[in-house]
Amino acid sequence: MIIHLIAIGGTGMAPLACLLRELGHQVRGSDGPLYPPTSDILADAGIEPLVGYDPAHLEPRPDLVIVGNAVPRTNPEAVATEELGLPRLSMPEALDRFVLRDRRPLVVAGSHGKTTTTAMAAWVYSRAGADPGYLIGGAPIGLASGFALGGGSRFAIEGDEYNASYFDRGPKFWHYRPETAILTSLEHDHVDLYPDFEGLERAFLGLVERLPPTGLLIACADYPTVERLLPASPCRVVTYGAGAGDIRLAGPVESGERGIAFELEEEGRRQRVDLGVWGEHNALNATAVWAAARADGLERDAVLEALATFRGVKRRLEVIGEAAGVIVIDDFAHHASEVAASLAALRQRFPGRRLVALFEPRSLSAGRRQFAADLAASLASADRVFLAPVFHRERLGEEGFDPEEVAAEIERLGAAATACSSNDELAAAVLGEARPGDVLVTMSSGSFDGMPRRLQMALQDLLVGKRGQP
Repeated sequence: MIIHLIAIGGTGMAPLACLLRELGHQVRGSDGPLYPPTSDILADAGIEPLVGYDPAHLEPRPDLVIVGNAVPRTNPEAVATEELGLPRLSMPEALDRFVLRDRRPLVVAGSHGKTTTTAMAAWVYSRAGADPGYLIGGAPIGLASGFALGGGSRFAIEGDEYNASYFDRGPKFWHYRPETAILTSLEHDHVDLYPDFEGLERAFLGLVERLPPTGLLIACADYPTVERLLPASPCRVVTYGAGAGDIRLAGPVESGERGIAFELEEEGRRQRVDLGVWGEHNALNATAVWAAARADGLERDAVLEALATFRGVKRRLEVIGEAAGVIVIDDFAHHASEVAASLAALRQRFPGRRLVALFEPRSLSAGRRQFAADLAASLASADRVFLAPVFHRERLGEEGFDPEEVAAEIERLGAAATACSSNDELAAAVLGEARPGDVLVTMSSGSFDGMPRRLQMALQDLLVGKRGQP
């Protein structure tokens, strides 16, 4: 088929375009100017996107148009697609039609941990020889890319609860035909799409109800909100957790130079697991993957070896570098629970070092006043906090929080905090205070104006300058 993708550079659209090309279709698409790594991903697949949106891009007429979820109905190509009567699909509909129908989808869903857990599953199944397909909303360390067609029966996919497109308002993961589903957590998020928690809960309930009777639901028992969904499952349920579940962590999570170690208890038996990343939240992610892999019959030793060599995902507690005695880390955390888990993992990995958190309220949920108290409590576990301006201040209006008030609450809870009027001011303030031994972690669901690289380069320049002094 000749397939045209509107907004081909999207997080899910670019990998889908590459998978379609690998399946033998003629693929083209349009978007704004694209930059690495997305432009490189498409170029490697032999796809050169058209720049801008123009009805002329639909000539010659394609057999199918795929529309990204960020595309409004007023987009010129979307309007022309409707006027011409061209067949169209949303990204998840297309993934279902072309990739998932002949596979056994392993769908990883939840408010937190989706990307890392999906990447971990892809790594484990790959290392164990299962040759899985996968589509991950991030760049796994050690895998060639965040997507692969694979030749095995399994296809691991990150299950996003956000809407599919302007004409397909249901959550993306309703299209993913889960044969096995992992539910890592469930907390209120994406308030722009789900104003109340009940709406978000209904979305996840729909995912659970779509499991086949022969399928498997692996669910984190640490969340009562997750447990409420379990009676709706038409198939077998396996629970896991830190303190409860069919498979649970037994004893403390130990930290070492190469990651963590912990014990799982299952049916009265214990199993030691080494994992190449840090944090109790990742021990739980690994427990979910363990449950899926063992249910699929993957060899115990192969699964254990794969977990021990897993190195995580870029932008998930990713070490950018060290200069002038300061370590710079980039993290995607933007929800209060994610911030708390990331900071706890860094405490475990870098005991005794001063932990400096730089937080950008980037998403439409992260900057909301209703979440400010929880966010302040999470950030207060750092030694020093710098707050960037609320990214969507104009859109949020009175619903957005005041960073000065959040900083004052953080200080009341025991950590020094500063609200900055711009990202440039924040960078200058952090560099002015940085000292050897510090661990700087940038936290944002967006680019944060390239903050981690900026800090790393500035610290490197500082180190070079000091070396040149007499």
